[in-house]
Amino acid sequence: MRKAQPFAVTALVLVVIGIPLWLVVVTAGKSQGEALNPDLSLPQHWQLLENLRQVWTEGEVPAAFFGSLLVVVPTVALLLTFGSMAAWVLARRATRLNAVLYALGISGIVLPPAVVTVVLLLRQLGLAGSAIGMIGVYTGIYLSTVIFFVTGFVRTIPPALEEAAQIDGAGPLMVFWRIVLPLLRPVLATATILICLYVWNDVFYAFFVVGGRLDTLPLNLFRVASAGLYLNNWHLIFAYVVLMSLPLVVVLAVAQRKIISGITGGAVK
Repeated sequence: MRKAQPFAVTALVLVVIGIPLWLVVVTAGKSQGEALNPDLSLPQHWQLLENLRQVWTEGEVPAAFFGSLLVVVPTVALLLTFGSMAAWVLARRATRLNAVLYALGISGIVLPPAVVTVVLLLRQLGLAGSAIGMIGVYTGIYLSTVIFFVTGFVRTIPPALEEAAQIDGAGPLMVFWRIVLPLLRPVLATATILICLYVWNDVFYAFFVVGGRLDTLPLNLFRVASAGLYLNNWHLIFAYVVLMSLPLVVVLAVAQRKIISGITGGAVK
């Protein structure tokens, strides 16, 4: 029974992930006529590169790609910086106040944000429809996720390393940047992947907060599909999805070696 478990898990992964991925790729490589009814069959003639080229030029992808980078990169930087610093303090100072703050900090994982309230607040601050407002929303939403992963990982780091640096005269910031932060690379790689997945593919919060004033890849796909540019052109829609997913594949390939160790180290405690 135990010997069959790996095969069962592999088969489940192939069904859950492999079939949708295959459907996207083969449909993106078909012609318009073949893609009218998307299925798992191979295209008679592969034209994936032609479809990607058409999407890139006609779908205004470069501007949307820049808009997504404008939101994702600062969001990831802010979340990793402030989330790791807050997690370090919460993990090392075991007080009742910090226990309450930790509970409040990770409560965002299960408590949904009030979208209407957030939009009204951004309008009052004059940040509605701006990249800064969108970055602030994402930072507030996903800060709890970073705190949860990093706090558990920090508790696995021996305090003696930090104490040795303090004896040598290092201050709190020096201890964090020189000792703690390099050891957090596995869990920060995991957090980076999760944040990029959430923010890069998000259309819900971007639609209500940005409101079309800033073009991102998901919003651009929604706009061009709604305008009829891709009407009945499923090969172009799936080609757009492939093109939009390529940066995430690159990020995943770079950080894949540290993902498993980051998840196990940050979630077990």
